[in-house]
Amino acid sequence: MSAVPDSSVTALPVEQRLEQHRAELTAYCYRMLGSSFEAEDAVQETFIRAWRGYDRFEGRAALRSWLYRIATNVCLDMLSGRERRARPMDLGPAREPVEANLNTLPEATWITPIPDGLVVPEGDPAEVTVARETIRLAFVAALQHLPPRQRAVLILCEVLRWKAAEVAELLDTSVASVNSALQRARATLEASNVSADTVPSVEVADAELLQRYVEAFERYDMDALTSLIHEDATQSMPPFDLWLHGRDDIFAWWVGPGAGCRGSRVIPTTAANGAPAFGQYKPSPTGDGYEPWALQVLEVENGRIVELTFFLDTDTVFPLFGLPLRLES
Repeated sequence: MSAVPDSSVTALPVEQRLEQHRAELTAYCYRMLGSSFEAEDAVQETFIRAWRGYDRFEGRAALRSWLYRIATNVCLDMLSGRERRARPMDLGPAREPVEANLNTLPEATWITPIPDGLVVPEGDPAEVTVARETIRLAFVAALQHLPPRQRAVLILCEVLRWKAAEVAELLDTSVASVNSALQRARATLEASNVSADTVPSVEVADAELLQRYVEAFERYDMDALTSLIHEDATQSMPPFDLWLHGRDDIFAWWVGPGAGCRGSRVIPTTAANGAPAFGQYKPSPTGDGYEPWALQVLEVENGRIVELTFFLDTDTVFPLFGLPLRLES
């Protein structure tokens, strides 16, 4: 982090100088909070505090590091005294694909999806790859296991590659404390088999595979879907805590309690958390058009779909991804 301001940047109005950092700050706050909506609120509060305190900002540090200090404090305030967000698989074992196992938990329980466009920077392909890898649902969920300050240390050091001395200055603590917190955070993530260094590279899903998936799902053709979905795949459906393990159980759900999805339309949308995403619309009970049912986020590895997350809170998620709240016949 350079403390020497760029004269071409400092000549910009304050609003534009702040706005240049929106995407990376949103990504940081999202990793901290696990919620796309809370991340946007945190960045907005960061900008408000920065605007109010700008006259007292004397350029002693880079504007970027000052904004991260504010954003960290905002996130720590928001995390104070609350439970961590999670995915269904973080809360208990997989269960049988029967409707009796459905339990709805509050929105605040869950990791929510975020469009890549809000958090992935343009430019250097290596930076884009790191940004996409470190917003994956599994990684963000693993971060939530860490106490908030450890979480901040790990993200700043491991994801953003800040030096321990820079993080210590930001958190008003010692380098030794930062290194200790980082060591504990790494140990916790290793227990989850996830770290910033070991998250598998995001696979650019084959467009043909995704097209075949859409066509097979719209036909509800289980034979065709068998060749696309890995036998050990998982499926979750927030806000339900039920999750399924194995293609057989997934299909048992689809043709059993989930049979109402037959005849759905599936619309590609912007990537979510570094993965392909689709809006799913079920046929309206009136027979007139299609109603929103789920944002499907697919994880693909080695040419097979290995994880399907169906986010069912369409009233909030669909507008975030630019999806209409109804499709005509």
